[in-house]
Amino acid sequence: MQKKVNILNKKAKFQYEILDKYTAGIVLSGTEIKSIRASKASIAESFCEFNERGELFVINMTIEEYAFGNYYNHKPKAERKLLLNKRELKKLEKEVNVKGNAIIPLRLFVNEKGLAKIEIALGKGKKLYDKRETIKDRDNKRNLDRIKKSFR
Repeated sequence: MQKKVNILNKKAKFQYEILDKYTAGIVLSGTEIKSIRASKASIAESFCEFNERGELFVINMTIEEYAFGNYYNHKPKAERKLLLNKRELKKLEKEVNVKGNAIIPLRLFVNEKGLAKIEIALGKGKKLYDKRETIKDRDNKRNLDRIKKSFR
């Protein structure tokens, strides 16, 4: 049994208001999937973009080179194509053209069949005051939990 791979983009929910979520497949080479299975990937600074043919690509996703790979190894920051239905792609492309919307990766994981999948979200960028509100809510919740714990 292989270990569970779950690579998160922790800043995404803080910087964006999540509107809609999708699960997409990724086109990868052999050494890329081996590095992902070893949890040697990062989606912290990555984003998704459409090319001129209407295909969706994830940009700036880092997959470290495979340690045992030779000259067949991959480039760590290459653009990688995402696989979605045509209907989903058209809907996403229409929504991204609205000002302030972006497609951001939330989670990179390996499913039960051993295939690498990425959970992407359509998000609207938060304003500074929204981010402050999120921080305030988080602090209030933390304080409430402390108070509840002391009464137990």
